[in-house]
Amino acid sequence: MSRALLSLGSNLGDRLAYLRSAVDAVRPSVVAVSSVYETKAWGVEDQPDFLNAVVLVDDPARDHWDWLRTGQAAEQAAERVRELRWGPRTLDVDIVAVDGVRSDDPQLVLPHPGTPERASVLIPWLEIEPDAVLPGHGPVAGLLAARPASDRDSVRLTHFVL
Repeated sequence: MSRALLSLGSNLGDRLAYLRSAVDAVRPSVVAVSSVYETKAWGVEDQPDFLNAVVLVDDPARDHWDWLRTGQAAEQAAERVRELRWGPRTLDVDIVAVDGVRSDDPQLVLPHPGTPERASVLIPWLEIEPDAVLPGHGPVAGLLAARPASDRDSVRLTHFVL
């Protein structure tokens, strides 16, 4: 069984349509989809706000590399251009965690680096999996509680549905 958490983000074009296209790319493996949240850009701050969500998927035929290829294919279908690290993008699909797999491969670091500091991932993850644990870091609820209130408050629930 290959259960994975994918983090989705978009801040260019029809942001909601791009998130929906990413969810469609992993059907019928979808177990749960979070609500959609709006957040300020992280890393490079001078860019439009992001729509973010997470998707919990499960497919016994896929391993962590398959999830990476699936995410990259969804990004390519959304015509993502990689010009600036943490820059604006039509679609970003990050593989956050896969069945507790640990990887230091530069192509796929697992769990995804930066996850413990990103309320934009932790909040939607807790919404769909309240007892979630980030391998090597502990319970997601504890990671979120350790974030400053300003980080938690910057993740705004929207009325959008995926």
